[in-house]
Amino acid sequence: MTTPASVPAPATVLVFLDPGFENGRIADASKPQLMATDQGATRGDGVFESLLAVGGTPRKLAAHLNRLAGSARALELDIPAEDAWRRAIGTAISEFRGSAGPDSNGSAGADEVVVKLLATRGVEGTATPSCWVQASPPPAAGRRQRETGIDVILLDRGYDSEVGERAPWLLLGAKTLSYAVNMAALRHAHRQGADDVIFTSADGRVLEGPTSTVLLAHLETSDDGAGGVRTVRRLITPQLDSGILPGTSQGALFTAAKAAGWELGYGPLVPADLYDADAVWLISSIRLLAPVNHIDGKEIGTPELRRQLTAELNELFATVE
Repeated sequence: MTTPASVPAPATVLVFLDPGFENGRIADASKPQLMATDQGATRGDGVFESLLAVGGTPRKLAAHLNRLAGSARALELDIPAEDAWRRAIGTAISEFRGSAGPDSNGSAGADEVVVKLLATRGVEGTATPSCWVQASPPPAAGRRQRETGIDVILLDRGYDSEVGERAPWLLLGAKTLSYAVNMAALRHAHRQGADDVIFTSADGRVLEGPTSTVLLAHLETSDDGAGGVRTVRRLITPQLDSGILPGTSQGALFTAAKAAGWELGYGPLVPADLYDADAVWLISSIRLLAPVNHIDGKEIGTPELRRQLTAELNELFATVE
């Protein structure tokens, strides 16, 4: 008898947004699909988004589509309309879940699906972008890091915090396919025995992770005026005008946290703010909230407080659609 653990992982699903295919064209992911002369391959000239679908429903889809459109505008890249992406996403998720065996709870289909939206400038000399949706299983490391936390090192990105406004052609606020520097930073961290990176600017500001947004929490207690103690929970993230990518997960969590009584803040932040925080997280759409255990070897907060605050924020984040 086949058990859920022995069911092979479903294959990656590709759905191209080709003209003439209303819901997208399903392609064989085991065979070549992209021209070698596509500028996404030759120059990294394109944009992408990554999101998580849970139980067949993509999370924060509108925010991801808005950011994809914003990134495309920054690159002056003409991509299909939002409705076409939504239909192709629906096709990819449905096809992926249909190919999946029972999950660990015994229910049909894959509970979590990583969905990537990709658009390149296409083959050089043409005006036709290459656009597709990819559905695949989530990486095991992401789930593990949500639960156990991560160790992080600080790395200098080499730009000052005002370069995004001064040199918009650097595309620092766009999610482009040019991720070689980000991947190199992660490899460097792994060689140092760390899991991830927090970039800092040349003028000492905290920026973001290679694939994530930085969050930190401060708890402050004061007299409530009635003989008791009032605890203020404050959630803080770096300023967007420092040349970082707007985080869809950070934005959604901030909305939920504000409704739950948290105070919100937006930098500017320096490394000392991270070391002094009661908790720090790297948040992204696929890994979700990953608590930071150590930064450059220094423990952040205490294990008990990290667990407590992470559980509280995870509960809030679970309400995000």
